[in-house]
Amino acid sequence: MSSYTRDPNAAGMAPRRRRTPAAPPPKKKKKARWGIRIMVGLLIVMLGAAGYLGWLVTQTKGTLQAIGDETVPEVAPEQSVKVKPTTFLILGLDSRAKGGGLNTDVIKVAALNPNNKTSTIASIPRDTKIELDGYKSRKANAYYAVFYEQARKKGLDAKEAQAEARSETKLLFSRYFDVEIDYTIIINFDGFSDVVDALGGIDVDVDMDMRYVDNADGTNINLKAGPQRLDGKNALDYVRYRQSNDGTRQSNDMERNARQTQVIGAIADRMLSFSGVTKIASVLDAVGDNIKSDMHWKEIENLGTTYYSISSSGIQSVALEGTWRSPYVHVNPGSREAVSAALQAKLAE
Repeated sequence: MSSYTRDPNAAGMAPRRRRTPAAPPPKKKKKARWGIRIMVGLLIVMLGAAGYLGWLVTQTKGTLQAIGDETVPEVAPEQSVKVKPTTFLILGLDSRAKGGGLNTDVIKVAALNPNNKTSTIASIPRDTKIELDGYKSRKANAYYAVFYEQARKKGLDAKEAQAEARSETKLLFSRYFDVEIDYTIIINFDGFSDVVDALGGIDVDVDMDMRYVDNADGTNINLKAGPQRLDGKNALDYVRYRQSNDGTRQSNDMERNARQTQVIGAIADRMLSFSGVTKIASVLDAVGDNIKSDMHWKEIENLGTTYYSISSSGIQSVALEGTWRSPYVHVNPGSREAVSAALQAKLAE
């Protein structure tokens, strides 16, 4: 396993990567709750809305600056996302008033290649038991919170601690998958419904009847099977659904993963439609306060002008496969290596 040295002044530098043949995408098995929705909202910015930031930059500069980090240096043209493959660690935080916290219940690693305008997105189950030299074994979703608390104990303020936690978590998963990760993107729960609503909804073929009520957090899922346009609330319910307490069939994690991929594709396709293009500013307003990256805002613009044409067919989903034995998902033999190979293959195309 390679060891990487963190350099906060080289956030945009894409290091040389070992080229490894692609591996078949592993199946996903995880014990997860409704945090999956965060990733969907994030990918709107990364793979959809970002596509039009180039020609909207004069109107959206403030939003981009809020999302990005101007304390990092601008990236040299030859190192830009426009010409070099790029990797992201995507972390989703649950910031709800009820039940929220610092655990990253959505964890994704995305590899994007500008040569063919495609992406591979790897999913890490939140309860995955991480076993890595130099780190205490924990659930995958606990590390960001631990790094944040450690930074606070060193006397860093909240903003500095968040930056340190992002950097340390990025380094952890770089080592875990033997793939250097260039940037982190953090999104909280707020904003997903607003984004879908800003697009005028998304078209989805709902695969089954869904009914679930949880008065503790206000959940009320009530969907019927069949093609339909989902608004923000119902799109969120669709990717959340797992349990049933009102007569409909319960869902499993494999089905939820398939729905997640389906919704990502629907959002990307909607963003590419004429109606989606005309609503980009509204989309950015919806997500600007809920996303933070260690990427310079001009690189976010470059990301957009490079990947503006990405659609559902250009997004490959892979996952870390494991077996649930309470309280962990134990990674299956060879799955970690397969995910690493899939990411490296995308970078080498």
